[in-house]
Amino acid sequence: MDNHLQFLLRIDVEQASQWSAMEVARRWMALYPPRGSDRKTLHVTDEFLKLKADNAVWVAATRKRLSSLGWFMKCLKEPLARMANKQDGCTGAFFEGRYKSIAILDEEALLSVCAYIDLNPVAAGIVALPEDSPHTSIKERVEHVKATGRIVDVSEIRNGSVAATVVAGGLHESFGAR
Repeated sequence: MDNHLQFLLRIDVEQASQWSAMEVARRWMALYPPRGSDRKTLHVTDEFLKLKADNAVWVAATRKRLSSLGWFMKCLKEPLARMANKQDGCTGAFFEGRYKSIAILDEEALLSVCAYIDLNPVAAGIVALPEDSPHTSIKERVEHVKATGRIVDVSEIRNGSVAATVVAGGLHESFGAR
């Protein structure tokens, strides 16, 4: 959207608590690789990961950050705000509010939120069809279905039949396996 972002995010604190210290270090370095004095990304070696993993205080703080919605939002919004402010030639707050989050407690709520996010560009009049929206997961999912030759299955889903539900489950699994 031109004035806000919508996305669905699952944070699994319990799963993050099970990661080894090496896994925490590996995940962090994948997101934030070290940089040299020239600001170029440095290659992360196993020795470097081990050095980080051996620092229990760093691992605990990093594990907490990797499973924090607030930290995720900071890391998402800050570079976007910097780019937009640079493009606009201004400084200061770019986003109106911090962020809004809602807990999704069951499959019905999950389906409603997914449909709302997928249909939002259509409701805003930006596109005629959800799959025409750039930078959206619905576009990626439809392209995946087309690329795998399963477009006939999508036609079946539109019929809303019980058989379509089974087909839709198969489409979801093939997408997730990518």
